[in-house]
Amino acid sequence: MTDTLSGKTPALGKVFLKYLFSSIGSAVVVSVYSIVDCIMVGQYEGPRGTAALAVITPVWTIIISLGLLFGIGGSVIFAKLRGEGKLKDSNEIFTLTVISAAVVTAVAWAAIAFADAPLLRLSGADDDILPLARDYLKWLKFVVPLFSFGQVFAAFLRNDGAPALAMIATVSGGLFNIVGDYLLVFTADMGIEGAGLSTGLGQVLAFCIMCSHFFGKRNTLRLVRPTNVAKNIRRIAATGFPSFIVDIAVGILAIIFNNQIMKYLGSTALSIYGVIVNINLVAQYVAYGVGQAIQPLVSRSYGARETGPIAKTFGYGLLSAGVVAVLFCAVCEAVPLPIMKAFMTVTDEIAAAAPTAVRIYSLSYLLLPLNIFATYYLQSIMRAKASFAISLLRGFILSAAFAYLFPVIFGAQSLWYATFASEAVTLILSAVLVIRYSAKLKRALADPSPETVVTGSETIPSDSALSENVFEPSERAEKTKAEPSLPTAADQPPSLRNTDGKNASERHNDRTQNND
Repeated sequence: MTDTLSGKTPALGKVFLKYLFSSIGSAVVVSVYSIVDCIMVGQYEGPRGTAALAVITPVWTIIISLGLLFGIGGSVIFAKLRGEGKLKDSNEIFTLTVISAAVVTAVAWAAIAFADAPLLRLSGADDDILPLARDYLKWLKFVVPLFSFGQVFAAFLRNDGAPALAMIATVSGGLFNIVGDYLLVFTADMGIEGAGLSTGLGQVLAFCIMCSHFFGKRNTLRLVRPTNVAKNIRRIAATGFPSFIVDIAVGILAIIFNNQIMKYLGSTALSIYGVIVNINLVAQYVAYGVGQAIQPLVSRSYGARETGPIAKTFGYGLLSAGVVAVLFCAVCEAVPLPIMKAFMTVTDEIAAAAPTAVRIYSLSYLLLPLNIFATYYLQSIMRAKASFAISLLRGFILSAAFAYLFPVIFGAQSLWYATFASEAVTLILSAVLVIRYSAKLKRALADPSPETVVTGSETIPSDSALSENVFEPSERAEKTKAEPSLPTAADQPPSLRNTDGKNASERHNDRTQNND
């Protein structure tokens, strides 16, 4: 794997595809079984069941987001340190990630276990919906930490050479949930409570499969005594915050759009938007998959200070994000009404309004994967602030602002354009930041002995970074031709070095200079 990640063999493309299929496979299963959950409950409980899941979504988004905060943040720094060859430091980051996630998840677990009713009411539950929502959470309360730690372990497994196992775990849990939904909701006649139980058992299965990595021979993850605790926890949180805010924003924006649609367009439009949200969920998770595929490769190459593999991986990722963008937009533009029929019984009102709404909204899918790709790329080269700026703009600031402003300025139907406008403005910033920091990265890594290496919010002294493997093989060859020199002590085996650490040619040069 090291050889592949260093870009010294033509297998980089194959390694990228391995990561891409693993990440997207996991993302598709996660999004699909979420949709199936909604369909099953909606079919059994009716509109009240669907509404109950809607008020649960923001609460559960927080749990998943906490996992992303520490999982993505810790794994990015972990991969960079592994690229630099710092095994102990990387395991310190892993240890602090586990500890931080455990503490924060424990607080969230206590809130859900003992204050579920207030939380659900805060999410919009009324007296009619609250009992169903609490039934769904009845069994999930016992396994809340597994959802956060599932995100953490999946991220670290991908960076510890086991992306396939992370995918197998997620896919297995998802498939179990799909089958379990049918058996427990309908066959066992448990309704929404059965859906919650199935979701919990699916996560238990996924978590157990991921934990098997820690007992395998390929595992290099270790819990060690950490140093610089406060500083490293801040680094982990800062690096993972963009992913965290992206996920949190989904729930917040859903609330904002729900209220705005009800205010300007009515309940029929809200039914259409409910379907759009599910499509958007799939598109967003697939885009996450592309980002998660490049992250281990770029981060490790960045740590090893190799520009060639970073550029190649960036190109592969950008192409993949473009394919995802075109695919989702094309499908929604071509068959908006069949998509609606897959989720609900289509009335005449919905049949008249849905095609226009779906086609307008789907324009945003041309841009969404590219913006998410940019956030992951910038995270991977330790530009956490830039990544956060993109995430915050598209995830909350612009989307919320346009959702409030567009209907007032352009009329009610313009609400469907709000997301596209947000993604378009964000894409401009994404392009500027990616071009700017890619150029800076190339200049910084092109110097074999820089005074400092600037990374995001910190400056790393050159003695803490690798300086030997900067150039691509062809560049190193040209440099060797241009600056011929005798082998140094570092090139000699220990048996050929004297106690002063110098070889014979170096001592000869010293004597020559002294004679001069």
